[in-house]
Amino acid sequence: MTKLLARFYKDESGATAIEYGLIAALIALAIVTAATNLGTALSDKFVEIKNKLNGAAPGA
Repeated sequence: MTKLLARFYKDESGATAIEYGLIAALIALAIVTAATNLGTALSDKFVEIKNKLNGAAPGA
């Protein structure tokens, strides 16, 4: 029984898959965060441009 537990303890094949899964999750989180920040920045820039164009309109 102790040999079985020792062999199970030393088996690291599942740990590699978990590590790859964690790395993939972190990369996905970084991509989502970057895309959200980029989208917010672009939205703010378009609002700024819209406001400048509305202020430059004749008769405004």
